[in-house]
Amino acid sequence: MTKRNSGRTEVIVIGGGYAGVLAANRLTGRDDVDVTLVNPRPTFVERLRLHQLVAGSDDAVVDYKDVLSERVNLVVDTATGIDRHARTVSLADGGTLGYDHLIYAVGSRSGAPQVPGADRFAHPIATLEEAERLRQAVAAAPVDAALTVVGGGATGIETAAELAEAGRTVTLVCGGPLGPYFHPNGRRSVAKRLAALGVTVLEGPDTRAASVTADAVRLADGREVPGRLTIWAAGFGVPDLAARSGLSTDESGRLLTDETLTSIDDDRIVAAGDAAAPSGLAYRMGCQSAVQLGPHAADAVLRRIEGGRPEPVGVAFAGLCVSLGRGAGIFQFARKDDTAIRFHVGGRPGARLKEFVVSHTVRQLADEARKPGTRVLKSKDDTRQQRVRAEYPNRPARVS
Repeated sequence: MTKRNSGRTEVIVIGGGYAGVLAANRLTGRDDVDVTLVNPRPTFVERLRLHQLVAGSDDAVVDYKDVLSERVNLVVDTATGIDRHARTVSLADGGTLGYDHLIYAVGSRSGAPQVPGADRFAHPIATLEEAERLRQAVAAAPVDAALTVVGGGATGIETAAELAEAGRTVTLVCGGPLGPYFHPNGRRSVAKRLAALGVTVLEGPDTRAASVTADAVRLADGREVPGRLTIWAAGFGVPDLAARSGLSTDESGRLLTDETLTSIDDDRIVAAGDAAAPSGLAYRMGCQSAVQLGPHAADAVLRRIEGGRPEPVGVAFAGLCVSLGRGAGIFQFARKDDTAIRFHVGGRPGARLKEFVVSHTVRQLADEARKPGTRVLKSKDDTRQQRVRAEYPNRPARVS
């Protein structure tokens, strides 16, 4: 077990994704803080490129030396438990780490599909390991084999487009509207591009997947969509580490926090990224919220170290950026509260904008590693506090 050093503050960050890396880097701005990042992989995963990994156009990984401060101690292991009373983290290898403050940034993973047969016959794509296995399965399938992608959100759309552009025969089963986030103008643009790539799009309430077999997906209306390979891109879940550790979570397993991202159970635990549920009103899962929540979580810890009180979280959205193969993309603009508006950038300019966003996000990590505090947080969504107050009777109160 590691010992907490007298006169120094030990901070553990669990999770080396976008939120975790930004938080860890930002914490190094104080010379008297020792930062340990616990992550199960030795490389940073660009989750924004996992669909490219499947199609073979990118490996979707970056060496941590390129995005993580040299002052951060990287522990390649899996956190298996948090003892908030002893202030320790248990690791899969049998060791433990002690902390003064902890940032919970475990991210998200594939959601457990409730559709019969999906866990046996469908290939998820939410993690690096899943995407690598899927890439091998796609490569092993005949070039003319029919592929079925289940899920009409950003991940499903990007995966379907990427595979179709590579010459594959793809059916996209939306289980509802195509791209539910998009404004109708943006949705029409996406549908047009998918049609040009040859993707068969099945959308509407009757296209919900009812069961999955080795060679087909049965829909709610009784139709069967035959396919050599089924790809599951319908929803995300979060690791159950918080719940297993006796910490309060929402119904999806996210750590419940107040508006400063501080756990409602413990002032020394702060959450960031997909696994955080401030006031029980979680932000949309994704990189855009993670790169704002990560720095805020670090600032919350730093304020507590200084003896102050953390500020309420401030997150503002700009929209949703989706690639449609290598040759096209779309940036759907939105209000700060994450509501899509009628304006979007599509086609090749949309592809260039998407690539800029993905590449720039990695540069933000590297910039924060070189100069902690570089990441300037956006002005927050002014309507959030109104929603929090409106639902306050049903929201958890701090108990510590």
